Amino acid sequence: MAMDGIMLSAVVSELQAILPQGRVDKVTQPEKDMVILQVRTLQGTVRLLMSASPDTARIHLTGESFVNPPDAPMFCMLMRKHIGGARILSVRQPNCDRVCVITLEGRDEMGDVKQKELYLEIMGRHSNLTLVSDGRIVDAARHVSFDMSRVRQALPGLPFVPPPTQDKLDPLTCSAENISARLSTEKGSLDKVLSRVLSGLGASTAREVALRVTGRSCATAEDEDPAVLGPRLRSFLDRLSSLGPPCVMRDEDGLGREVLPFPFLSLPDELQQRYPDTGKAMDAYYTGRDLRLRMEQKNASLRHTVRSALERSEKKLALQEEEVSQSARMDEWRVWGELLTAQAYLIPKGADSVTVRNYYDEDNDLVTIPLDVALSPAQNAQKYFRRYRKARSAMSLAKEQREKTLREISVLEEALEDLGKSETEDEIREVRAYLTDNGILKPQPVRKGSRRPAVSRPHRYLSPDGLVILVGKNSMQNERLTHDARGDDLWLHAKDMPGSHVILAKGPGEAPKASLEAALKLAAFYSKGRGQRVSVDMTERRYVKKPSGTPAGFVTYTHQSTVVVSCTEGEIRSMKEAP
Repeated sequence: MAMDGIMLSAVVSELQAILPQGRVDKVTQPEKDMVILQVRTLQGTVRLLMSASPDTARIHLTGESFVNPPDAPMFCMLMRKHIGGARILSVRQPNCDRVCVITLEGRDEMGDVKQKELYLEIMGRHSNLTLVSDGRIVDAARHVSFDMSRVRQALPGLPFVPPPTQDKLDPLTCSAENISARLSTEKGSLDKVLSRVLSGLGASTAREVALRVTGRSCATAEDEDPAVLGPRLRSFLDRLSSLGPPCVMRDEDGLGREVLPFPFLSLPDELQQRYPDTGKAMDAYYTGRDLRLRMEQKNASLRHTVRSALERSEKKLALQEEEVSQSARMDEWRVWGELLTAQAYLIPKGADSVTVRNYYDEDNDLVTIPLDVALSPAQNAQKYFRRYRKARSAMSLAKEQREKTLREISVLEEALEDLGKSETEDEIREVRAYLTDNGILKPQPVRKGSRRPAVSRPHRYLSPDGLVILVGKNSMQNERLTHDARGDDLWLHAKDMPGSHVILAKGPGEAPKASLEAALKLAAFYSKGRGQRVSVDMTERRYVKKPSGTPAGFVTYTHQSTVVVSCTEGEIRSMKEAP
């Protein structure tokens, strides 16, 4: 759900109580459309996240940590220059729209005190974060040229034009009389009418407001008296800040569907998880979703390359399988050649076929052999021998190529699964290295002086019994995990499909039941069979071997037992990650 004006007003209300008079200590830009300000306030140091991402645009205080690029982007450097050390004067939301304006005061290059504004516009694909000074754009997170928009451009040096205002009432300041007057001219479903009349009401919020003021979930504007509904709406809107804590609406699997400014009566209460402030609620809803979307964008090109290669390999395998099946007649051709050689005297001149006794058959049955009338019996026999030798060579080559193609398909399927689990650029880099090592991709040139890539880390979970469970995110991590595990640790993997190596550090003896169940669920979830019932193999690490010359993550194992497991994303999210 996009952040609507009412949710933004709840965030702005909290920011107004914390940020004014705070100083900007640090500016970072982990993503091209995300900026984080570290602000020293009277209550302590806080981190303000501002995102202009088309899919996850938002603003809130965050407790999450983000990986910053080794070299700060140009926009980040400019922000540090203009607002580093600046004092925040105010945070406001014009007309309850999806726009947040932060006014800051600092000194310029000449030492003069100067005010600047940060405009965050939360408007889907038109979202943007713009730094403005004296009415002109200093810079924007997303540049918008004249070719991209003839209405509003966002380029350094141009005059800043605020987003166009809509003909809607500000729900936080408009009078009951104005609401009644506008409602009297509207018809249709009340929630849709409220969205058209009041600024900042998303579809879910509009349905909730309609239910709260009428007591009915399907009320229409025609059924209500505008003179009565206006004051009732005004009274409800005045109480927004006292309706309760922000919530995250989750589905039956525990996944976040919406972030709400207060508990909604129109939604099941048991699925609404309360949070003490908007920052924690926004972190809970957006962080995993934002990460997943960004990783999908970053590995989209590599994912496309892998899928294309997989399609080519599958087509190649089909041709090789067909060639192997055709070569199955080679023994028949050899037998025909032998029979024609041994019984050539039975073949009349010019015959197009001959029926002879097949003494290679247990029942000594008759067999009819097609002949080329232009060839002698001996030449027909040699023709079948040549077919046999050619088919034998082709089958040997086809089987060899088939094994190579099956290995390619296994590598590509594993890489595709690994890309879906990647959470950092280092993990994507490791998938690329895995494909390069196996000859799928060409090696990339290494720039002189470039930093040594970091080694990515696996998932670390704590079982209910306090044992550590490690889960590899890609084939390179799987290789390292299995190599470093102790002999009596438990090793788990989804049976006959791409998936993560899971290590339960149990030590000697049997694994506790709760820890074993958690490890089985993790092995099922982090596999190609995610969301289904998955057969999971488990054995002690001592019985897992790495054949030489095989791709990273490939192992053989014995002494395994198999358990069928199903697991939802909600169950995984409820597990505690170890530090």
